[in-house]
Parts: sequence; structure tokens; C-alpha cells
Amino acid sequence: MKAYIPSISIVILILFFMSYQFFPTLFPYPVAKTIIATSTLPNMKSKLSPKAYYVMYQAGTEAPYSSPLLDEHRKGTFVSADTGLPLFRSEDKYDSGTGWPSFVKPISPEAIILNVDNTLGETRTEVLTGDTHAHLGHVFEDGPSERGGKRYCMNGVALVFIPD
Repeated sequence: MKAYIPSISIVILILFFMSYQFFPTLFPYPVAKTIIATSTLPNMKSKLSPKAYYVMYQAGTEAPYSSPLLDEHRKGTFVSADTGLPLFRSEDKYDSGTGWPSFVKPISPEAIILNVDNTLGETRTEVLTGDTHAHLGHVFEDGPSERGGKRYCMNGVALVFIPD
């Protein structure tokens, strides 16, 4: 029986990590996936709401249809909730029907960083802020074809709207 204990322990450990990867909602505070300077984390934790910190610095996801930015239709700029970096313009926002604020393009290529995300058993393209590498959401290839075909699906809690 003792010979099987290490094998069983390894199997349990593997199952735990697999469940973490495929069922992240079971673990409310996952390990951060993005590389961020450790010195900025305490400052951001005190600056952001717990939900914004979870989304941006622990690669979480807000519930669909929970963001007030879905109903934001004024002209202006959407900036990063942590540093105020301009990310998207209102002219590039559209209703994708997904429950998250969606955009056809960022304000500039330097505003964001794209990162390969292999969580949830599929390969997606994660969108990070260009300055602190904080998680914003994902970009998909199912956006309006007449506007470039991209859908930048963002967590509203990671954005702040600044009207013109």
C-alpha cells in the first residue's frame, strides 16, 4: 500500500492543477498569469477595487452584462483603470452581443500587448495593457468584417471612460 501513496499523491496534484486550469471559477484568486513588476502590485491593490484588481492582476473575468460601460454611448476615450493609459476610442466600440464592452481596434498598437493564452483548454489571444501588462480581456477574429474583423472583448471593470 505504501508504494502507491506517492503515485496517488501525484495523481491528486495533477487533478488539482487541471481543475484550476479548466474551472477557474472554483478558485476565486488564481495565480497571476502576466508578468508585472512586484513593486507595483501593492500600489495597484490599494488603487483598484477588489474586482478590478482580480481581473487586471489575476487575469480574472467579470460577469457578462455586469459592466455599466455596455451602455456608454458618448464620445470619448476608454483608459486603463490602473494607470489611465488611453486604450480605445468610443468610435471603435460596438455592441457584440457578448455582454462585454467590445471594440474593433485599440487607440494605437502601442497601447496594448497581445499574449498567447492557453487556459480553458483552447488557445486564445489575451489583451494586456501596454504599460503594466495588466489583463484586459481577449481579442477574437469574429468582429465586423467591414471594420477589420477583430473583436476586442474587454472587461469593463478594467476600463474607465473619459468623455470628450
